[in-house]
Amino acid sequence: MVFYEPGVTDHGLPHDPFKACVVPRPIGWISTRNSDGSANLAPYSQFNNLTFDPPYVMFSANQKPSDSGRKDSTVNAEREGEFCWSLATYDLREAVNRTAEQVPYGVDVFELAGLSKVQGNLVKAPMFKELPVKG
Repeated sequence: MVFYEPGVTDHGLPHDPFKACVVPRPIGWISTRNSDGSANLAPYSQFNNLTFDPPYVMFSANQKPSDSGRKDSTVNAEREGEFCWSLATYDLREAVNRTAEQVPYGVDVFELAGLSKVQGNLVKAPMFKELPVKG
């Protein structure tokens, strides 16, 4: 057994294995509304439900790799006070990968990935229409 301290221990791997230590890990597809009204959609592996009574869902975002700025999903969720989540499925893995791309703010990521959207019932953020699990 080897002692491993995330971000400190030299593990010799191309990427820090911390995220890979918890499996299986659901991928939350987080949708928000940009300030210009366009739709943002991004996958987050640091996502899960926290409680069911009342129901809480969380996601955690690192900085953008390009400029270390805050990710659009975080900025939008804080500004609007809301976000929607969908559970990404294996059948849609290509679309999930497409929505993980870094694109300029204001690009409608649903359109970019060829996904249909539906307006949320209680929130302004859109959701991926065809997924059976969304909220």
